[in-house]
Amino acid sequence: MNDPIPVTRTTDHGTAKLMPDVDRERAWLLTVDGAPQSYVDLDEPTHLEFEYTRRLGHVLDVVAEPGRALDVAHLGGGALTLPRYVAVTRPGSRQDVVEADRGLLELVSGHLPLPEGADIALHTADARVWLEHAPAASADVLLADVFSGSRVPAHLTSVAYVREAARVLRGHGVYLANLPDAAPFAFLRSQLATLATAFEELVLIAEPGVLRGRRFGNAVLVAGHQPVDVAALARLTAADAFPARVEHGAGLREFIGDARPVGDADAVPSPVPPDGAFGIG
Repeated sequence: MNDPIPVTRTTDHGTAKLMPDVDRERAWLLTVDGAPQSYVDLDEPTHLEFEYTRRLGHVLDVVAEPGRALDVAHLGGGALTLPRYVAVTRPGSRQDVVEADRGLLELVSGHLPLPEGADIALHTADARVWLEHAPAASADVLLADVFSGSRVPAHLTSVAYVREAARVLRGHGVYLANLPDAAPFAFLRSQLATLATAFEELVLIAEPGVLRGRRFGNAVLVAGHQPVDVAALARLTAADAFPARVEHGAGLREFIGDARPVGDADAVPSPVPPDGAFGIG
């Protein structure tokens, strides 16, 4: 059992810290350079503390019948919150986790053990390089939650990257991404337009306050070739402590407007978050 005291490491890409939650036994918060990155409850892996993580969990719950094992590739490791969630909610799933920061992976895997019997392979690699070498039609779900500092790297935002994602997914597969933005949503709109070059079905999940331009925040994007159960997603997200809106169809096309797909040559990272946007307290 872990000693419930903070653990700090200088990793390949920053300073990572694991801090115990005084209110939940064997629960830990991971911060990187002071910004909250992941939350894990070792006794209850289905507890998703962060709002955007719960929304990703809701999508994972509705992409296939409950309990069915899936092949899932996670781009971005953090504290392995969602791989743990899938291992418990969909036993027998085969999962790959790609994280560029070897030191972070070693810290997390050394102090926060994975659920017993979980089939989770950890890879130290750049997300796009790994994706380009992954077998075609090898994943049911591809989940992208990659940040360099507080920004999504530019090379994970282009048409070429999205085509690789589509290649790795099976025909029924689903692509999920956690992306931050604020009004007027130039980045988010361009990312939706970029995903539309490879996927027919798009869904956007975000807090009403973010969509109304009141604050900077995370949005979850869902893309695939087949319709997602939007009604089930809407019910799940509406029941959260901080409800979210689920946009699709005509409303989402209106949101995208005249935004253009992004090529490698003009790709940019996600916007710099305002001070305090992702801070603690």
